[in-house]
Amino acid sequence: MTTRAGFVALIGEPNAGKSTLTNRMVGAKVSIVTHKVQTTRARIRGVAIEDETQIVFVDTPGLFAPRRRLDRAMVAAAWGGAADADIIVLLVEAHRGVTEGVERILEGLADLPQGRTVALAINKIDRVEAPALLALTKDLNDRYAFAKTFLISAERGHGVEDLRKWLAGELPEGPWLYPEDQIADLPMRMIAAEMTREKLTLRLHQELPYQLTVETESWEERKDGSARIDQVIYVTRDGHKGIVLGRKGETVKAVSKAAREELEEFLGRRVHLFLQVKVRENWQDESERYSEMGLDFRDGNQ
Repeated sequence: MTTRAGFVALIGEPNAGKSTLTNRMVGAKVSIVTHKVQTTRARIRGVAIEDETQIVFVDTPGLFAPRRRLDRAMVAAAWGGAADADIIVLLVEAHRGVTEGVERILEGLADLPQGRTVALAINKIDRVEAPALLALTKDLNDRYAFAKTFLISAERGHGVEDLRKWLAGELPEGPWLYPEDQIADLPMRMIAAEMTREKLTLRLHQELPYQLTVETESWEERKDGSARIDQVIYVTRDGHKGIVLGRKGETVKAVSKAAREELEEFLGRRVHLFLQVKVRENWQDESERYSEMGLDFRDGNQ
């Protein structure tokens, strides 16, 4: 049998469902999924197998109008992921339709080199009636010549298998890019940090400042097969530190417990997780922090 392999970039507005679709395709949780927008900061690659094809999904940060250095670096990472991919899939939320953000993305797609394969996936189809869905499909295809259109629900799995099979047939022939049992090309240290950041986002909701990042400071393999993981949560103000710690440290304890349990399930072994909260007022202007997130510090320049 001929093997195929290649990269598929999922692009769209924040909260369009890119992370959910990546996780659904891969069959494991490799990308942070929350209801807070702009949660994916780095291009997270998840690896899926469909018959003889290895599909490497690049889950890019949501595309939005950037205001700060971190925003600009995230948007640059998203377009960089699209430009490097064999196939691009634009995700549009069915119930939101063609927003200003979607229009900006369509303009960006028009600037990409000719001959690029771009598919459209209209997501969250369970939220609208059929006539509205057909009208949106026509509107979007009138605006851009998509190679194929899929109607999906990433959360429920509707239409996802059809999309995966089509992608598998469209990718170029060639050897697989990763070992068969590898589901992500991010270092485990970064995946662990993302899991903790997700738990912080879920726990704190509106209180959580965006000026927060998590780094895995050390990872020690123990003789009994368990792992000790030390992480630092960086915030920009003392007041933010108090929010993350919570009353008598209750918040950070709950976050640590939830992150540890998910890590244990992911790794299939015991984990000892230790969290520290530190104030670094200008972490968003430190190149090392961007490297830890898989972003290019220089992309944040005006």
